[in-house]
Amino acid sequence: MAGGHSLRIPPGGLHYFCRRCWEKVRLATHPLCILCGRPFLDIGGGDHLCGACISRKPRFARARAWACYPSDDSDKHPLREVVQRFKYGRKVSLGKPLGRLMALGCREAFAGNLPDLLVPVPLHPKRLRWRGFNQSVVLAREVGRIWNLPMDPMILVRSKETSPQTQLSEEDRRKNVRDAFVLNPAKSVEGKTILLVDDIYTSGATVNACSRELLRGGAKEVQVLTLARTV
Repeated sequence: MAGGHSLRIPPGGLHYFCRRCWEKVRLATHPLCILCGRPFLDIGGGDHLCGACISRKPRFARARAWACYPSDDSDKHPLREVVQRFKYGRKVSLGKPLGRLMALGCREAFAGNLPDLLVPVPLHPKRLRWRGFNQSVVLAREVGRIWNLPMDPMILVRSKETSPQTQLSEEDRRKNVRDAFVLNPAKSVEGKTILLVDDIYTSGATVNACSRELLRGGAKEVQVLTLARTV
């Protein structure tokens, strides 16, 4: 993803960022929220619930991310630039190495409770036609390959075209995606543990809305895996 002198990225010895770029990437490591996986700045404490999860418990059982995503749009952060090129620059080939980083970096977090099925967050058909691919499907496919788990991109359907979440407040994000997802009537998740896959976790509104629908459809539990989460 960046040329020059490469740096071994744990785990797996992957060489995707140069040394200078890798030093700017902050992994989503402990201590973190035991539910949403938000990393805490105080590295001296243990894992515990964050204030957001205490005030509004999410529908999913837990969420984990590989790295932290910078919230400042003006910051030329290497991870932000790669994700932007992947999603909006249509550099689909970047999905495979990014998916590997997710799979290898977060495998330990899910090792004791592997899901039955990986479900990528769907795009609305209009957005899918414009972009040409669903980035969550590309990431989930690579995670499923490495973890040897099935992935089904047809479980959830985005039935409502929504405004982009980027510039919305947290409350507006929740309203924006309310009832935006439905379970495909031709599919069943009854009794299954689902791992919902997306690229970026910001407020959690999207994955929470998806989790609600999966649980309504009979899923035993929903967990969430993202490449990064905004901090």
